[in-house]
Amino acid sequence: MGPRLEFRNLTLGYDRHPAVHHLNGAVEEGALLAVIGPNGAGKSTLFKGIVGAIKPLAGSIELGGVNSHEIAYLPQVIDIDRNFPITVYDMVAMGLWRCAGAFGSVNGNIHKEIDGAIAVVGLTGFEQRPIGSLSGGQMQRMLFARLLLQDARIIVLDEPFNAVDSKTVEDLLALIRRWHGESRTVLAALHDIELVRTNFPQTLLLAREPVAWGETAAVLKPANLLKARQMCEAFDEEAQECVDTRAA
Repeated sequence: MGPRLEFRNLTLGYDRHPAVHHLNGAVEEGALLAVIGPNGAGKSTLFKGIVGAIKPLAGSIELGGVNSHEIAYLPQVIDIDRNFPITVYDMVAMGLWRCAGAFGSVNGNIHKEIDGAIAVVGLTGFEQRPIGSLSGGQMQRMLFARLLLQDARIIVLDEPFNAVDSKTVEDLLALIRRWHGESRTVLAALHDIELVRTNFPQTLLLAREPVAWGETAAVLKPANLLKARQMCEAFDEEAQECVDTRAA
C-alpha cells in the first residue's frame, strides 16, 4: 500500500506564527496512528491542516489521491456549539450530506442508515433530544454515529475521549478498531499514554516539530516524552504532560 497522507517539510500556523513546523513523513493507507504531545504541541493545528481548515504556511500535505470530502473530522468538543437548536437525529443525519445534499430529502433507506448508526453507538431512544441535553459521553457517541454515516477513507479524531466515561471509551475504541479492520486510515490526537500503548500500533510524538514517529513501543520511551515536554515548555509554561501511567 502507498502513503495515504504525506507531509513534506510542512509548516502550519496562524497569522504567520508557526504552530507546527518541519514535519516530514507519510501515513500509510489503513494506518491506525495516535498523535500525542503536550498542550501546545500542535496536534489540533496539524489536524486542521489535514482537513483543509487552514492552509500550510510552507511545505505541503499530499492526500494520496483522496478528495478532501473523503476525510471525516471529529473536532474537540469545545469547538462544538451545544446550544445550537438541533436534535440528535438531525445532527447524525448530517453525516450523509454528501449523498443527500445540505437540504436534500431523507428517504426510507436513508432513515434506516441513520437509525442504524444511532443504534450502533447505543443512542436508540435519544433521537429527538436536543444535543445540549447530552452528557459528554452521549455527545461523543452521537458524533461517532455521524462519522459512521460519512463512510470516509480517512478519519481524523481530535481528543475523542476527553471528559468521557470508561464505558463510552471502550465502545468508541471498538468502532475505531472496526474502521482499522476496514483498512480506513485513522488518526487520533490523545493524551492517555496507556490507552495509546494498548490500542494504537503507530504513534507520532509532536512538540511543534516531530520528536519521534514510528512503532508505538519505540516512540513512547521516557526520554522521548521528556524531550517533548521540554520543547513545549519553551513555548508554554503550562504545557500539560503526557503521563505514563505504568508503575515505575
